[in-house]
Amino acid sequence: MYHPHADEMTQMAMGMMGFWVTHPKTKHPWIQEVDRDFCFLLNAYDIDPGAYTPKIMTMLDFNLWTWNSRLFPGISPLCVRHNDKVRIRIGNLTMTNHPIHLHGHEFEVTGTDGGPTPIASRWPEVTTDIAVGQMRQIEFLANEEGDWAFHCHKSHHTMNAMGHDVPTLIGVDHRGITKKVQGLVPDYMAMGERGMADMAEMKMPLPENTLPMMTGDGPFGSVEMGGMFSVLKVRKNQKRGDYSDPGWYSHPERTIAFEYTGSAAPKPLTSNKAGEAMMSSSNLPQETIELKVKKPQGHLSH
Repeated sequence: MYHPHADEMTQMAMGMMGFWVTHPKTKHPWIQEVDRDFCFLLNAYDIDPGAYTPKIMTMLDFNLWTWNSRLFPGISPLCVRHNDKVRIRIGNLTMTNHPIHLHGHEFEVTGTDGGPTPIASRWPEVTTDIAVGQMRQIEFLANEEGDWAFHCHKSHHTMNAMGHDVPTLIGVDHRGITKKVQGLVPDYMAMGERGMADMAEMKMPLPENTLPMMTGDGPFGSVEMGGMFSVLKVRKNQKRGDYSDPGWYSHPERTIAFEYTGSAAPKPLTSNKAGEAMMSSSNLPQETIELKVKKPQGHLSH
């Protein structure tokens, strides 16, 4: 991973970074052949909505989490053929760690900053945590057709331009105050009564150079994502070497969830017993027992 060590805070806050891949001259016993090879950097920026210049003094409270300086839904999908061997290199040049998670497949970590990992040291995973300044190379067999989410597993890293100083309003009925505020601000909209997903349904004007916090339209409605999120698309009819987007997956008949409209299921027998003591009262002590704790003094030979 390339990044400057001269005026580093400024240079990296402005996006001065890149990926460096060196291929061995001869075949390496721990480096296997792959059909698809992807590579991206994890970046973070602090840019106020409507602004264009990143804040170069921000240490932790970034509001834009990106792959190759792009946000979902602006991140391209990872498009592969069914049964392709896939390699993804991920470098982290942000100021925090990122647990990168893949749906639908299991992968192995086959390389780090120090080079390829010995084959005997690998194990199947669905999430790998990438610390600050680290690179992880993962490989897997794309043997499950479909559209599979691929993202950082920190919830706020799959959101765009979010504010941090917002009170929790879940369950608050603010219809009355909304009407009053609209008398002063006609376009005022209350948010957060039912959670953050409401924002994905709202169509409101945005400042320049920003995106909704949760967005993206999928085959079943809003994807409600942003930031460090993309989709692995596995298709049998994807041509070799073709990285173009095949569109959303056509699910086979009777493989999509639907609303059940039959008779109600019987109530679980234990539904009204939640929270009871594990033992019956006859097995519990009859008298109140007072416990005394003596705090040890000194090291006691430790």
